[in-house]
Amino acid sequence: MILYIAEKPSLGRAIADVLPKPHKKGDGHIMAANGDCVSWCIGHLLEQAEPDHYDPQFKSWKFEHLPIVPEQWKMKPKSKTRSQLTVLRGLVKKASQLVNAGDPDREGQLLVDEVIAHLGVKGEKLNNTQRLLISDLNPQAVKRALGQMRSNREFIPLSTSALARSRADWLYGMNMTRAYTLQGRKVGYQGVLSVGRVQTPVLGLVVKRDEEIANFVSKPFYEVLANLVTENEERFKAKWQPSEACRPYMDEEGRVLSKGLAQNVVGRITDKSAEVTQVLEKDKKQAAPLPYSLSSLQIDAAKRFGMSAKEVLDTCQALYERHKLITYPRSDSRYLPVEQFQQAPRVISAVSAGAAELLEGVTPPDAGIKSKAWNDKKVDAHHAIIPTEKTANLSQLGNRERQIYLQIARQYLAQFYPPYLYSETEVHVLIEGGNFKTKAKQEKSLGWKQLFARNSDRQKSTGHPDTEKSSNDNGEDDEDSGQVLPPLVKGQRLHSGNGELVEKQTQPPKHFTDATLLSTMTGISRYVTDPEIRKILKETDGLGTEATRAGIIELLFKRSFLTRQGKSIVATEVGKGLINSLPASATTPDMTALWESHLDAISRKEAKYLSFMSPLIDSLSGLITQAGAQLPSALQGVKAPANSFKKKRYSKSSGTKRKKTTSASGSAATKKRSSTKSKTNN
Repeated sequence: MILYIAEKPSLGRAIADVLPKPHKKGDGHIMAANGDCVSWCIGHLLEQAEPDHYDPQFKSWKFEHLPIVPEQWKMKPKSKTRSQLTVLRGLVKKASQLVNAGDPDREGQLLVDEVIAHLGVKGEKLNNTQRLLISDLNPQAVKRALGQMRSNREFIPLSTSALARSRADWLYGMNMTRAYTLQGRKVGYQGVLSVGRVQTPVLGLVVKRDEEIANFVSKPFYEVLANLVTENEERFKAKWQPSEACRPYMDEEGRVLSKGLAQNVVGRITDKSAEVTQVLEKDKKQAAPLPYSLSSLQIDAAKRFGMSAKEVLDTCQALYERHKLITYPRSDSRYLPVEQFQQAPRVISAVSAGAAELLEGVTPPDAGIKSKAWNDKKVDAHHAIIPTEKTANLSQLGNRERQIYLQIARQYLAQFYPPYLYSETEVHVLIEGGNFKTKAKQEKSLGWKQLFARNSDRQKSTGHPDTEKSSNDNGEDDEDSGQVLPPLVKGQRLHSGNGELVEKQTQPPKHFTDATLLSTMTGISRYVTDPEIRKILKETDGLGTEATRAGIIELLFKRSFLTRQGKSIVATEVGKGLINSLPASATTPDMTALWESHLDAISRKEAKYLSFMSPLIDSLSGLITQAGAQLPSALQGVKAPANSFKKKRYSKSSGTKRKKTTSASGSAATKKRSSTKSKTNN
């Protein structure tokens, strides 16, 4: 008997649907006509044991116990899903062949692997276990996946990476939370101060941004525009480019702070002759944006629809599991396997039939065009999020489901259009020894951009980063502001009319939004303060994973560390107090980003488990000593939120719910903060 162990019932049913019929449904499993069986987990069936499972004295929170580091790690069955683990135990014993059918990511790999290990599978049965990777729940896609199974041993590094992450989160979060909660009580703070390997640096980013805004002092700066006229009375403007001699009057951003200097330039260039010193013309092309990963989709949906990260993830899960209209959504990849290109005509046909509005007034997609998205070297367990071959009935989708499906479908269709073509002209003009510059862009062929330039979704802006007008942090429009340049050649004489003084004000950084906070978590290297760590990181290294980022942000709201003010995300007094009580190493993304990079290296067989865990364990004693050496005075007088760690518990005797508030003297607050990928334990 082949036993397929899926991550959840919906995936199990999708596998069973393509196995020989008739089926016999049993308790927690489905038996196929050929004797093969499909069963499933329900998220994680196992969880990290709590400290008191290692030593009963750890049930009481005492500083002298810290740090708590297990010598032999223990897992325990989750009480709510213990019966399903029992079902799997019996089926595993009967099976001659096991198939890991967890979701195609590192958490999905570990989720099934830990069950197989817990049930004591060894020897030949363990070595012969296969891996089934399913990213599309439609029958034809599941059948293809069944014909492409691989050895589960190939994915040991992926599982090891997830295991290291889980244990690191337990070690760091449990020890630091206990330490700072106990210290907080000494200054009168009565809540639980949750500290996490990922959540706390994310909170630190928000607190730092809020402080920068609060302490910002606006200052004026000045620009000079030349109003230029050709012999044929054709007019355009160019902006002054200050020379190195002006550096003492400029800030670090290159903005002129001296009004007198700018006024002097205005006077010097008014009613003077000018000469074109350089004309640079370039034909340029821009390839279509890659299909979506979860984070890139969440960022675009936040900009365009105002959706939170969790709302996007939940919507994607519905489109994947219930409607079967998109592929596996918890993906960090924006690339597709080359083999998938063969299915492109069928996917295009399904999208064209179900979402015809995307192609209204647009040239049809060309299935023969092969964008850079198809790249086997950049695809491992999962690929980018794309539509499936199933034709959508948009009338049966909710508003959010419809919006997200169309967004994913449009991004996929863009792969089958030629590049966006345009020419760019840059002109330099010399006036009284001063250099002035202007740019202009002229479109030649919209290519893929025609999909985004029109909408019934046709709103004022598509919200798509490739079609939005760019602006810098000071709210200034870029130089190519849309003006049309007359024909110009090097050496051409011009006349400079009245010089124009433009006074502007520097602007504070903007509060984080869902989109910008996600973007920051995804590409964290630019926020890392240590230059040596920044060198190690790739642009794609981030805080958390695709599966956990939405949950991390939501967790910070749930714990009253963050709050919303309109679209802005700001820190609460509790959040500020916590960050200002912690050492910098706990509040900045430096070490956490480096850890994420190491975890990724483990999954790629470029690093070992111990090379990640040993330094973390070694650093814990120092962190705890540091916590005990200083009271968290920033939390003095701060009131704990009313919902501070209230948990619902079930009475074993009556089976009814009763509420219990966990205090800092109990162990319930150290319970692993998540057992499924829809939540986070970071």
